[in-house]
Amino acid sequence: MTIHTLTAAVPEVGQQVRVRDRHWVVADVVGSLQPSDLLSTRPGRPEHLLSLVSVEDDALGEELRVVWELEPGAEIIPRLELPEPDPERFDEPGRLDAFLDAVRWGAVTNASATVLQAPFRAGIQIEDYQLDPLVRGLSMPRVNLLIADDVGLGKTVEAGLVVQELLLRHRARTVLVVCPASLCIHWRDQLAEKFGLEFRIVDATLLARLRRERGPFASPWTHFPRLIVSIDWLKRDRPLRLLRETWQGRPPYPRPFDLLIVDEVHHAAPAGRPGGYATPSARTRLIREIAPRFEHRLFLSATPHNGYWESFTALLELLDDQRFARWVRPDPDSSAR
Repeated sequence: MTIHTLTAAVPEVGQQVRVRDRHWVVADVVGSLQPSDLLSTRPGRPEHLLSLVSVEDDALGEELRVVWELEPGAEIIPRLELPEPDPERFDEPGRLDAFLDAVRWGAVTNASATVLQAPFRAGIQIEDYQLDPLVRGLSMPRVNLLIADDVGLGKTVEAGLVVQELLLRHRARTVLVVCPASLCIHWRDQLAEKFGLEFRIVDATLLARLRRERGPFASPWTHFPRLIVSIDWLKRDRPLRLLRETWQGRPPYPRPFDLLIVDEVHHAAPAGRPGGYATPSARTRLIREIAPRFEHRLFLSATPHNGYWESFTALLELLDDQRFARWVRPDPDSSAR
């Protein structure tokens, strides 16, 4: 009979650990109150339930609960300290200059809206006009833009650049893409291939898997920071109810989510009618309810104007009700591109 060697030390809150080949930070440690099993390989040593929070780039904020003593291959990452200074050993001038240049570059990109990082981290050839939404967005206290380029001009790329830049500047962490069902896989693949960003599609399959793995009360809206969902699936009673639970009982500020992207947003615009009024649809009511829960908003459409000013101004009001109002023609200096 083979007896597996189990971890002896128990990590403390705040320590970094490696579990299941991923890095986590310990958020909570709860010791077992049950008596030790006499047949255990560790008689007299209680087991501990650890709550972990991921620090991986592709799963930042994801949570996991494990029994530390039973988790194979778990290890505590030792705390790192700065080396003791050695006055007789100095870096080469070129190496020191490169280090100072890197520090200066990081400080400038975090503070300046004119020095961009996202275009240099994207695996695509970017056209000049595709940088316009990125520059405009960074100049705004909250990124509220309607990108209305024609078909084939790369609205997905422009939105991806904004997402990447906000993530790099730590102005956003959670992102939700709402689009037609036929475009969910397209968005997931484009963001992964061109920007190296992992997004997960929220649907009935994912919801069932989360309930099996994490229990019946697991929420699909908090298990991962970057999500994609179909607008017609989201407006159903159960998905929308689970989404509402994430902000119920919380104050309106700070907002619970960071960035909302709505593709083909003209499908959510109120239908214009002769006579000066617009009729909201179920999609309109959905976007009107969830948009105020996000700090930043990106609306994408190749045909945002259906010929009725009432419908168009109502769509702009969904984007930013501080700059736009229904039945009021927008100022060209205040509108998006």
